[in-house]
Amino acid sequence: MRLLRGSLASLLVLLQVPLCLALAPTRAVPQRAGGSSRRWRRGERGAGGPGGRAYQLQCAAPEPCRAVFGETEGTWEAAGTELEPSQVLGKVAFTGCSEQKLAPLGTDKDDFTLNGGTAQERKALTSFLSKRILRRRKREWVVPPISIPENGKGPFPQKLNQIKSNKDKGTKIFYSITGPGADSPPEGLFTIEKETGWLLLHKPLDREKIAKYELLGHAVSENGASVEEPMNISIIVTDQNDHKPNFTQDVFRGSVLEGALPGTPVMQVTAIDEDDANTDNGIVAYTILSQEPQQPHDLMFTAHRKTGTISVVSSGLDREKVPRYTLTIQAADYDGHGLGTTAVAIVEILDANDNAPVFDPQKYEAQVPENAVGYEVQRLTVTDLDVPNSPAWLATYRIVRGDHGDHFSISTNPESNQGILTTKKGLDFEAQNKYTLYVEVANETPFAVKLPTSTATVVVHVEDVNEAPVFVPPSKVIEVQEGVSLGEHVCTYTAQDPDKQNQKISYHILQDPAGWVAVDPDSGQVTAAGLLDREDEQFVRNNTYEVIVLAVDNGNPPTTGTGTLLIILTDINDHGPVPEPRHIIICNQNPVPQVLNITDKDVSPHSSPFQAKLILDSDIYWMAEVNERGDAVALSLKKFLKQGTYDVNLSLSDHGNNEQLTVIKATVCDCYGHVDTCPEPLKGGFIFPVLGAILALLLLLLVLLLLVRKKQKVKEPLLPPEDDTRDNVFYYGEEGGGEEDQDYDITQLHRGLEARPEVVLRNDVAPTFIPTPVYRSRPANPDEISNFIIENLKAADTDPTAPPYDSLLVFDYEGSGSDAASLSSLTSSASDQDQDYDYLNEWGSRFKKLADMYGGGEDD
Repeated sequence: MRLLRGSLASLLVLLQVPLCLALAPTRAVPQRAGGSSRRWRRGERGAGGPGGRAYQLQCAAPEPCRAVFGETEGTWEAAGTELEPSQVLGKVAFTGCSEQKLAPLGTDKDDFTLNGGTAQERKALTSFLSKRILRRRKREWVVPPISIPENGKGPFPQKLNQIKSNKDKGTKIFYSITGPGADSPPEGLFTIEKETGWLLLHKPLDREKIAKYELLGHAVSENGASVEEPMNISIIVTDQNDHKPNFTQDVFRGSVLEGALPGTPVMQVTAIDEDDANTDNGIVAYTILSQEPQQPHDLMFTAHRKTGTISVVSSGLDREKVPRYTLTIQAADYDGHGLGTTAVAIVEILDANDNAPVFDPQKYEAQVPENAVGYEVQRLTVTDLDVPNSPAWLATYRIVRGDHGDHFSISTNPESNQGILTTKKGLDFEAQNKYTLYVEVANETPFAVKLPTSTATVVVHVEDVNEAPVFVPPSKVIEVQEGVSLGEHVCTYTAQDPDKQNQKISYHILQDPAGWVAVDPDSGQVTAAGLLDREDEQFVRNNTYEVIVLAVDNGNPPTTGTGTLLIILTDINDHGPVPEPRHIIICNQNPVPQVLNITDKDVSPHSSPFQAKLILDSDIYWMAEVNERGDAVALSLKKFLKQGTYDVNLSLSDHGNNEQLTVIKATVCDCYGHVDTCPEPLKGGFIFPVLGAILALLLLLLVLLLLVRKKQKVKEPLLPPEDDTRDNVFYYGEEGGGEEDQDYDITQLHRGLEARPEVVLRNDVAPTFIPTPVYRSRPANPDEISNFIIENLKAADTDPTAPPYDSLLVFDYEGSGSDAASLSSLTSSASDQDQDYDYLNEWGSRFKKLADMYGGGEDD
């Protein structure tokens, strides 16, 4: 036995002996928070309070006792501040041993002793205690968890517990606490008396907000030095039933198929209780309070007490009778006996295919014209009690009897759910004029239970109509040689009338693209009305010419049948071979032969191999050779020809000796070998004659100028000495001029012309009887300047109104009334010796050069 030491007034003794003890405590002390007693177990330590002392013993029996335990634990309270030696704590009894008498259990100094009892019992207890001795130890700085119920009503502050330090004997100790609820949020819940160490509560606690507080207790001396390590103080807030359960939804919705068996789950409802789930305060129980409607039973559903799962409890759910149930659900804590709340659960009964569709009516009769395909014969109506537009309501129809030739089909209208009976093939009145059909109806989904199916009878009467004649066969193929004579018989194509009446049939051509055939309206005989040409690619495809013929009866109303006549045209040798290409380019020096491909619209044996020859003297300069396969000819030049275009007469014949002449255009070029186009002749070839003519004209003008020069024999004064005409000197022979001449008034050249006598024809005046050409104005685009100059130059060359009018230009007139002095001396003298140029010296420095050249008279 081990004694946990502290103040003797608050020791908890734990006996752990394998004895069979029957404990008889003198007074049971309930454990409570804030009390002064302590319930200690082995290995625990604590301090007692002034209210008393509690000791707990656990007993077991060593050998030879083999009995069972009577009581395993006992608690006693010892009054006073100290536990004195020889103090009786209580009485115990060893059940199953020699005697079963209560023996006082007390203290003996630091040990426990058993007062009374048999020698065997004392020996057993002494033997066990010698092995497991509990000694009283010094109390340590530890406080067990403190439990406080929430929502306490006070009075406040409320004392919870007192903490003490063993070091308070020689010095004064001050106590303090820290942690949430003390000096951190939520502050002010807990305080401690500084000098006594009493822990105080100032407000009611709420477990749903904070279930546990962890504080630290501190002990310091007067000088502020810490005398103990910080001590953990755990305050547990115990729960009270202050919250009722709350459903997560006000209305819960679920569904279940009609006809569901008992035990089928429907939905689950959930409620939450904020109280402690580990106590009865937070244990929620579910029940169904009411059910509406109460059909077919008042208890169709049940709720699982713990999980809230609602399931079917009774059979008989029928959507057609009760489509919806409303349940009132209760959730209560304390296992259904505490606080409670309610919610609504709505159960939708889903449709199951438990109702078969039924025909209404079940017999039908209809009329159908013969030969009508896709004709709506009858609409069949059914009724179904299941939910409209659901798979359990949508009907499916099938013909079970009466349609041996598969002439009918039936489908479902998705909106009306009717069965639509139509013809799949045309009905023949002459073959069968009445049908009796049996139609069965079901649903898209199988029946939930075994149900009988409904069947309807439909009688169909076939109406006779005037049917169109039918060609036999509908498409006829014949072979005809192309090029048959007009009116020649091709074939006979007739039709039959499926009606039993004797009706007359007439024949007509509906489609004859080339107009090559005709048909007799009474007999259906087809004859040639044009030249059938197999090679006509516009109308013939794959040697076949297609004609569509009509057959019309005289019924009321008349009906028309069509037949297709396919005429396969066989070939005759009616086309000659043709070379390609028909234009060649060849060099006249070292020429390369030109290969021409030969084609023939006819087919074998009226085509290749071909033969070629040159006719009409074309073989003098040309040569033609056919290749080994006989489908191409090589055309080459035998002799030199000048550049130019020549006709080569080439005659080709096919295997059937059908000969055809073709003229080949051959362009001969001045070149060597092979070229694709002829090289162009030099562009400057015509320039040389033009240049020669210009040079000849220039020589002629030079000769004329020399002759004029010889006529000038006498040198006359340049200007009359009596007139100072320095301001009237005109430079007629200067072309282009310099910058000083750009602003010269050219009208000065014509001064005095107005005073000339009238003449009939003058070479210095534009003729009035010749029209003046139009000159092009200067273009805005610089790229057109060249064309502008060339066009205006041509216009000036052909302009009869522009000087010199085919003669030398007369620059001025020296006649009567002229402003200028006479210049006749320039041409009247034969030599310059008669002239006196000394007056040039008087004209100043500007005429000094002339004075040096002409002045001086005989000295020169």
